[in-house]
Amino acid sequence: MRGEEMKASVRFDTQFHAGEIDRRIFSGFLEHLGRAVYEGVYDPGNALSDEHGFRKDVLEALRPLAMPLMRYPGGNFVSCYNWRDGVGPLSERKARPDFAWKSIDPNTFGTDQFMQWAKKLGTAPMMAVNLGTCGATEAAALLEYCNLPKGTYWADERAKNGHADPYKVKTWCLGNEMDGPWQAGHVPAEVYAQRADQAGKMMKGLDGSIELVACGSSGRFMNTYMEWDRRVLEYCWEHVDYISAHRYSSNSRNDSAWYLAEGLEIDRVIEDYAALLNYVRALKKSNKRLYLSFDEWNVWYRETSGDGGWKTAPHLLEEVYNLEDTLVCAQYLSSFVRHADIVKVACLAQIVNVIAPILTRKDGLLIQGSYYPFIAYAQHARGKALTPMVTAPLYKAGERGEAPMLDVASAYQPESGEAAFFLVNRDQHTDLTVELSFADAAFAKIADVQVVSGPGPKVANSWERHDVLKPSAGEALVMDNGRARVRVPKLAFVCARGIVSRT
Repeated sequence: MRGEEMKASVRFDTQFHAGEIDRRIFSGFLEHLGRAVYEGVYDPGNALSDEHGFRKDVLEALRPLAMPLMRYPGGNFVSCYNWRDGVGPLSERKARPDFAWKSIDPNTFGTDQFMQWAKKLGTAPMMAVNLGTCGATEAAALLEYCNLPKGTYWADERAKNGHADPYKVKTWCLGNEMDGPWQAGHVPAEVYAQRADQAGKMMKGLDGSIELVACGSSGRFMNTYMEWDRRVLEYCWEHVDYISAHRYSSNSRNDSAWYLAEGLEIDRVIEDYAALLNYVRALKKSNKRLYLSFDEWNVWYRETSGDGGWKTAPHLLEEVYNLEDTLVCAQYLSSFVRHADIVKVACLAQIVNVIAPILTRKDGLLIQGSYYPFIAYAQHARGKALTPMVTAPLYKAGERGEAPMLDVASAYQPESGEAAFFLVNRDQHTDLTVELSFADAAFAKIADVQVVSGPGPKVANSWERHDVLKPSAGEALVMDNGRARVRVPKLAFVCARGIVSRT
């Protein structure tokens, strides 16, 4: 039905949930790639930068996203990166070629600069070690530099570089996408598992408080998907805490109806990992639980050239995000919330210029549409991840068959009664009136409704028009029976917040 309004309903029970939402699912990723670091977060000499060279406007734009972790320095970049090139006096650092992106890195932004920038932003570092062209010894040396108190060689070097106190990095990635033939130092799963296990033992031997993320598959497109992960988990189970998942969504076929049902595939990937983790745990008869770190996710398909032409800060992967991309990004976040029992870390890849919600020029920045749903989840998805029971009309989603028009996630804080509802209308033609109700509670009020929508799936913000996609006030009401109705326009993301009281 086109041009009409249809009804949907969502039922909740405050006792029926996937557990506590881990705030780290709203984390980010900063890689030495294109203009992410240089001309992105770091631009010395620019009038918009502070005394350390950090772009103040970028920091101000990122702070509302409230990202608990920031993964660094890569990504593909890390697999041929020598972290020692990025520490010490700036005048003594050498420029190096980057195998991954065919660029030149001047190394003027390294570990210490990143730690200082992360502190200014209010995020915690999530460091990746090079297990492509380096190994356990170098990984342990970086951990020593970051986490140990003075009294050892690399800890003393950190102090000599002006940072007496340890950085106390908690979360560490054991390499990046080592299943990928494009990766420097790519090896079969068995070889990577040995490297990761050796590095993990050494690193935890130096600091037993850390958590480790083993490389999982680069995506469902890999022939070794799940088989790689199984072999790695079976070998490394006792010394790692997470397995990583990566996914980049694409509408290269230009089929919006198909693309807008991308949330179904995101759910499937997470459920694949849940099944695998349970299988390996059972196989090992282990009491230990491992979780998922979905530490690269986003839309990426238009700007795919990875050839930087051996330049410093080349323009690479600078995607422009439209409304349908924004709605897909919202579906990633809803899936992470719904699967709070398995997804404990997730990193938007990336944060500025490179496949990012923020683009910079020398004189300012542009906020893209995907920025706004992220803020809504990061600020309001707190407490328990309620399990939604959805009744919604279906629409034709191309090769995906029929898909629900409505995608839903919800968060509930028992102590205060605050609840947040994240709704995506995937359909391009039909508005929805959604009735929200609880089996064991009633709405006291709806406090706020914000909508991100537009006249078509391809509309986007631009340097000429910054406000095509931005939040606006939505419509909702609380009925006498304690239920609430929320209007979800076609092609829209809605965040509704309210207070519910247990009955």
